[in-house]
Amino acid sequence: MKITGTFLDEISHDIPSANWGKEDWANEFKVMKSVGIDTVILIRSGYKDKITFNSKTLSKHQAMRPAYTDLVDLFLNEAEKNSMDFYFGMYDSGKYWHEGKHDKEIDLNLALAEEVMEKYGHRKAFKGWYLSHEFEEYNEGQLRLYEKLAVRLKEFNQSSIMMSPYIKGRLQFEKPITPMEHEKMWSQIFSSLEGKVDICAFQDGQVDFLELQAFMEINKKLADKYSITSWSNVETFERGMPINFLPINWNNLRYKLEVAEKVGVDKIITFEFSHFLSPHSVYPAAHNLFNRYKEWITK
Repeated sequence: MKITGTFLDEISHDIPSANWGKEDWANEFKVMKSVGIDTVILIRSGYKDKITFNSKTLSKHQAMRPAYTDLVDLFLNEAEKNSMDFYFGMYDSGKYWHEGKHDKEIDLNLALAEEVMEKYGHRKAFKGWYLSHEFEEYNEGQLRLYEKLAVRLKEFNQSSIMMSPYIKGRLQFEKPITPMEHEKMWSQIFSSLEGKVDICAFQDGQVDFLELQAFMEINKKLADKYSITSWSNVETFERGMPINFLPINWNNLRYKLEVAEKVGVDKIITFEFSHFLSPHSVYPAAHNLFNRYKEWITK
């Protein structure tokens, strides 16, 4: 299976900006299309005081740094030129939902969604919404946030709702979850989200490589049970290195792609092509990774 979708991360927590302009992004989208990418997901439209477009809604909420380029419009333009689907990522306050004030996070995002629908909802590439508040375990407030957002977003334009949670695995947590515990917990979560969330793309980088297939099989089984489309978010950066975050070793990426195919997911997306897999990346190792990946998919 090829990687056919990627996140677009310009409002980042922990990776550097490439400082690309319009022409750079146009070239990047052409490269993505050349290797089979047909879906792009804006990972978040804003984080704290950083935004991808000058939102009146968010500016009423707090002082925001100006968005000198409307990245949402830019990404939609390039998606349309290259026949790609675009998913709009929601706003992360970096505050309210961490403090247990989930209703405030919900209200802010619903107001933003109304503005987004008025500004971009008519665009041809606008395929759906991405719930950008990531989580790894059962939490009543988090579920309420997802449920309320998903129900209301569907009312706007009947588009797809996507999530990309992570696994409480040993590569990120001191007390990792077992496959049995993971299955029990996510069965409970999915039962609440059935009919609300359409697509779940679990991140694949938190568990040990040799545990990955067991967790992915559980994810696929649960998604099928609760009528949720199963994607895999294959991380193209390396975890566990002294420097975070660098492009992944090709052997590790190939292994994860082969596991995803073996399990039978419907689609493979990645976090994140432009930084870690692109021939235009700021990391030279990504250029080599792109060459290895392209050799593999074309042989």
